[in-house]
Amino acid sequence: MKILQSSGIPIYQQIADSFRSDILEGRLSQGEYLPSIRGLAKDLKISVITTLKAYEQLEQEGLVTAVQGKGYYVNAQDTQMLIEQHRRKVEDALLSAINSAKLAGMTGEELTQTLQTLLSLDLEE
Repeated sequence: MKILQSSGIPIYQQIADSFRSDILEGRLSQGEYLPSIRGLAKDLKISVITTLKAYEQLEQEGLVTAVQGKGYYVNAQDTQMLIEQHRRKVEDALLSAINSAKLAGMTGEELTQTLQTLLSLDLEE
């Protein structure tokens, strides 16, 4: 896990985002335990409180559950919910692209053409 001190995104948020991605993309499976709060804090050279805040955020989102004396483990994920979350990510990325295109003075047609080009490149790989 890489934490960027100067990214402008709070460290706890970077940690939560990283674990969220790992869970939603299946790199962390149901029942798998996250690293201990103290262990992760030590590895990342950050405060235990920062790590705890990230884990609590994931718990509030229903992605993990805390077990007294054992730590946090990954909850079972609803497949339909995962699909919806991925679609939401796509929508957010596309909205960001649309806003950037507007700032760059691109037309809708140019943006669509760019997307089609990128899709065709991705399909060739």
